[in-house]
Amino acid sequence: MKNKAVAAAALLLLAPLTACGGNAAAGDGSTVTVTVGYQSRTINTVTAGTLLRSLGSFEKELNALGDGKTYKVDWQDYATGAPITAQMTAGKIDIGSMGDFPLLINAARGKQLGKPTHLVSVTGYNLRGGLNTIVTPPGSKLATLTDLRGKKVSTSVGSAADGTLVRALQRAGLDPDKDVEKLNQQPAVGASALSAGSADALSQFVAWPGLLTYQRKAKALYDGAQLNLPTFHGVTAREDFARQRPTVLEAFLRAQAEATDYLNDHPVDAAEKVAKATGLPAEVVYLYNGAHGIATFDPAIKPQLVSALKDDVTILKSAKLTGDIDVDAFVDDRYVKKALGTSYAEHLTAAPPAAASEVWPKGASATRSFKTPARLLAYVSAHQDGIRAAYVPDATTGTLWFADKAVWVADGDELLPFVAPATAKAYVAEHGGARVVTYADALERAS
Repeated sequence: MKNKAVAAAALLLLAPLTACGGNAAAGDGSTVTVTVGYQSRTINTVTAGTLLRSLGSFEKELNALGDGKTYKVDWQDYATGAPITAQMTAGKIDIGSMGDFPLLINAARGKQLGKPTHLVSVTGYNLRGGLNTIVTPPGSKLATLTDLRGKKVSTSVGSAADGTLVRALQRAGLDPDKDVEKLNQQPAVGASALSAGSADALSQFVAWPGLLTYQRKAKALYDGAQLNLPTFHGVTAREDFARQRPTVLEAFLRAQAEATDYLNDHPVDAAEKVAKATGLPAEVVYLYNGAHGIATFDPAIKPQLVSALKDDVTILKSAKLTGDIDVDAFVDDRYVKKALGTSYAEHLTAAPPAAASEVWPKGASATRSFKTPARLLAYVSAHQDGIRAAYVPDATTGTLWFADKAVWVADGDELLPFVAPATAKAYVAEHGGARVVTYADALERAS
C-alpha cells in the first residue's frame, strides 16, 4: 500500500494540467501577465488567494507601481498544492500558496528540476497543529487512535494532514505503514469514501474536517493540536520570477498584508466573502478564519514555523517523497520584510489571539464573545432559535469547534468542551467526579 500511495502522489505531482496555458509573467514588454496559483477551498490561504482576489488588492498594488507597464493577473484555482508545484517548475505559475508539507515538496522539486522556488510569506498558521483533524463517520464506534488498527484511513499522501496522521499513529504506538490501510485520496474523494463506508476514517486539512462535521457527515476522532507541533500555509515564488520582477512580488506581499488586515479587522465580512467565492458555508469558514478561529493570519515567517518545516522533512523522507531539503535556503523573507516595513519585528513576536467562546447570532454582522463556554451555553439556551453558529475552544488544546458538535464534560459547576472523545475521557480520568454529558444536558445545566 505504501508503494502504491507514493507512486500515486508522485504521478499527481508531475502531471501537467492541460487547462493552463501561456507563460507566467509573459507579455510584449508593456503588458505583463502574473500567474497566481491558489487553493480557494483551502481557506487558510485566503489572504494570498480567495480573499485577496475578492478584494482586488493585488491589482490595485500593480496599478500603483507606475512603471509604465500594464499588468494582468491570471488566477488559477487548484484543489491541492501538488499541481501548483508542477506548474511552477514548468514555469507557468509565478506565485503559489499551499500547506507546509506541499511547500517542502515544492522546494525539493524546484531544486531537482533546476527551477528553484522560495517560501516568501505565511498565510494561516496554528502553533499547536489544530489545522488538521482526523474524523470518522457520525455513527462510528471508533473512539481512539488505537481503534484504527486494521482500518482504512483516507488521507492525501504528502500533505500536512498525512503528516498529522503519521505522527498521531506513531505516538499511539501504531505503525502507519503496517497497522492501518492508508488510502491516498484527494480530499473530496476521501470525503465521499467516508460517507460511502469505504473509508473508516479521514485525516484531512482545513476546511474538510470542519465542513463534514458541520454537515453532520463526520465527527472528530483526533484534534491535530494534540501533537503540539506548528502547522501552517504559506506563499512560494519562483526564484527567477522574484529576481526578474521583485517589485511585482513585493506588490503581491503588500496586497497580502492588506488582505490580512481586512480579515483581522472584518472577520465576519471576510468569512462571508470567502463563502460566496468558494461555496463553503460561512459558518465553517469562520470556524477557521474568525476572530478566535483555529488559524492565525500573519505574513511574517516566524522562527517556530521554520523549525517546524525542518521537523517535517523527516516525514516526507520516510515516505520517500523527498530527500534532504535545505530549509534555510528555501526560506527567503527579504521581500515580505520590505513589504511589512518597520513592523516586521513586531509581527515575528506577535502572539495568536487568546481562545474565546463565540456566538454568531442570526442576521448579525458581528459575533458575541464570552469569557467561558458555560456563559456561551447560557446565552444559546436562551436564544436557541436565533443562533447561526456557536463556537467553543477545546479545554485542553484551545482548538475552536462547533459547540453542538463538541464533547462536553461536567466538572462540578464547570462545563468544559473538547474536540475529540479521547481528550474528554482523559480529562475525566484525571478529575474525580467529572463526567461526559450530552450537549442537551450541558445546555440545561447552563441555563
